[in-house]
Amino acid sequence: MTEPVASSAFAWALLHAFVRQGVRHLVLAPGSRSQALALAAGELERQGRVALHVCVDERSAGFLALGIARESGMPAPVIVTSGGAVANLHPAVAEAAAAFVPLVLLTADRPPELHGVRANQTMDQAGLFGASLRHAVDVPPPEASGQLPAAAAFAAQAEELAASALDAALGSASADPGPVQLNLGFREPLSGGRPWEADAEAGVAGTPSPAAAPLAGAPLTGAASALCPAVAARPASFGLGGPARTVVIAGADAGPAAEALAHAGSWPLLAEVASGARYGRELVVHYRELLCDPALGGRVERAVVFGHPTLSREVPALLQRQGVESIVVAPQGAEAYDPGRRARVVRSVALVDPSPDRSWLGEWVVADRQLRQAADDERAPDLQAVNARSFRDLNAHARAELAVMREPVDRRMLALAVWRASWPQDRLVLAASRLIREFDAVVPGKKIPVHASRGLAGIDGTIATALGIAAASQAEQRPGAVRVVLGDLALLHDAGSLLLDPAEPRPRILLVVGNDGGGTIFDSLEVAATADSGVFERVVLTPRSVELEALAHAYGWSYLRAANRGELEAALTAPVTGPTLLEVPLPR
Repeated sequence: MTEPVASSAFAWALLHAFVRQGVRHLVLAPGSRSQALALAAGELERQGRVALHVCVDERSAGFLALGIARESGMPAPVIVTSGGAVANLHPAVAEAAAAFVPLVLLTADRPPELHGVRANQTMDQAGLFGASLRHAVDVPPPEASGQLPAAAAFAAQAEELAASALDAALGSASADPGPVQLNLGFREPLSGGRPWEADAEAGVAGTPSPAAAPLAGAPLTGAASALCPAVAARPASFGLGGPARTVVIAGADAGPAAEALAHAGSWPLLAEVASGARYGRELVVHYRELLCDPALGGRVERAVVFGHPTLSREVPALLQRQGVESIVVAPQGAEAYDPGRRARVVRSVALVDPSPDRSWLGEWVVADRQLRQAADDERAPDLQAVNARSFRDLNAHARAELAVMREPVDRRMLALAVWRASWPQDRLVLAASRLIREFDAVVPGKKIPVHASRGLAGIDGTIATALGIAAASQAEQRPGAVRVVLGDLALLHDAGSLLLDPAEPRPRILLVVGNDGGGTIFDSLEVAATADSGVFERVVLTPRSVELEALAHAYGWSYLRAANRGELEAALTAPVTGPTLLEVPLPR
């Protein structure tokens, strides 16, 4: 057997160490400098140790890994080659940093002797992501020690690198999960031999070798340790009590703790659609309108905030208002959501007053029910006609029902239809388009998993992120589908991610594209009323005319179109058996 070269031996040891420590997904974009890592990843997939996801575009790869981590809670290391390939990971890194999503980057690099001489595909990768990283190490090219078989020479170093990367990415010590970079130098020969065979012969597959020579690695940032004191300085738990009129606000990724506190205190729960807390008897769906009501929002004395609220102007306005006590629960990260710059930031809260004021909650719930009833009455069926006995009345009712099914789809109809069609085993992904605000404004309480990239609230990588969520949630033949609701520009921005790896299982994913011909989310901005309409259309709304059916078929996706209520309900109630694009024309 030919002894593996150092690059291949080290790459195998490193990826094998990640797998031994719990990694179950790897993401790869092709390249030359990273070939040893790519071949090792392929062998781990062949052995059934990991699910490998291959993307031709590094930007898609980064967001695919982000989606896997959002769903599973475990990083999926991303392997890329040197140069501009690394820079393409930056959008996913920025979102992961802002949203506290664990991400591990394995970036192949040129050896030191090729830096500073303008060598091909060479750039300063080590400091590329700056303060976004929780931890980074610049790892020099591996060199064979000559004392051990190549397959065993790097085992201990690999275990240490993998452990430190996973600890930092998961926030095990810092309570601050996020992106991590191992910048891995490789010197030619870039690959050679089969280190997994040498591993088996040496009997070191299960445990690292204590005799391995140290592999020096220079830490690039101290971000993880720097954030520890800021988090630790917050009170571990803050006791809530007293008769203050309180609301509980649940922003993106708040989780069930927000609903639990609202339930325990009998306080109104103002939960965004991607909060993970939009359910329960305390939920107030029309919280935006009621925060503007002097009789309710105007009497709030205390607000307890979980997660990252991003979908309304009313919430930050409340938190900036004089006389409102703000308590922000932020177990992660040094930066807490505090638009008023005077909040008490704590790691957790506990209810110490067991005598809640249920009349305060009742006022909110009754007002919310009235608003929902008013909206529902506009579309309620004619029950008197349903029970009619004459042919004329029955015929009129049938024609009216047919007219209802032929109604063109509007945003409210689309949001409610998708919400009704989703079940706990499914996953709902909402892009940073106009439609997520529509969901937030109208959908009732329901305990279903909702994902949205609200860290930076950009449309970057929506499709790739959803594909990562599908890969993690549908692993091991688990049931359910992923429904993604996005606008036409969000689709076009990430159209390259429609290109699926033919070697991977076909995901059960439905892209519901609300096509209103441009970025109409900007219609709500003040500038829309003052700018020249032609200029506003060209430089802000940026409409594009693309045949979405042709785009879907070009990438091998099924295509559906739903222009009215009947077609929409038929499309959403049909089983999702593979990658499908559903185009829904919407009015401007």
